[in-house]
Amino acid sequence: MQVTALRGEQGGARPDHAGREPLLVIHNLSFGRDDVPLLRDLQFSVAKGQILLIEGDNGSGKTTLLRLLCGLLEPWTGEIRWQGRDIRTCYPDYLRTLSYVGHGNGVKLGLTALENLAVTRELAATDGQTDLTGILRSIGLAGHVDSQARSLSAGQRRRLALARLLFSGKRLWILDEPLTSLDEAGRIMLKGLFNKHLAGGGAIIMTSHDPFSLPGVAMVRLRL
Repeated sequence: MQVTALRGEQGGARPDHAGREPLLVIHNLSFGRDDVPLLRDLQFSVAKGQILLIEGDNGSGKTTLLRLLCGLLEPWTGEIRWQGRDIRTCYPDYLRTLSYVGHGNGVKLGLTALENLAVTRELAATDGQTDLTGILRSIGLAGHVDSQARSLSAGQRRRLALARLLFSGKRLWILDEPLTSLDEAGRIMLKGLFNKHLAGGGAIIMTSHDPFSLPGVAMVRLRL
């Protein structure tokens, strides 16, 4: 894969899909808090059809890096480029290509599964004709369309959160611990979604504490 971390304390993965035009490029990225560096001189890229796994111990900056990639934090130095453009110069366009699912599910417990997706559809400004029931069916929640989220199990709530990925037009998925609370069937389902997304030219950047294997996964290792 086109993934490298060339300097600093971060480790990288050797490229094995050389020649593909990168979608997202991280160049000399540094960040910290209260004048204390956390991420130093990160450099890597991810192209369409590629998946990047960010690994590291607790406190190494994995979630912080994802928030930087989403534009939710401002780096100290360096650039995050989407299709050759600094995301600070094209942020609205970048957001339209991005789907982020954090470690927390972010579901409204008092709403049904279907109502939660309807809210997501409105916030994402996607096509009002999106088949929300079909999305719930594909994510394994066909029998819980009208169930309040508070009545769902932890794994079912995680599936509901991941259903946000299936709205159209999102080429880049950024996921913080997507395997959390999923049983084996849920993990198989998620890997199927990953394969379909990658085959369609999408890209995925994710963290995971759990063992994760998928052909072609590259890794960036963050060290304390």
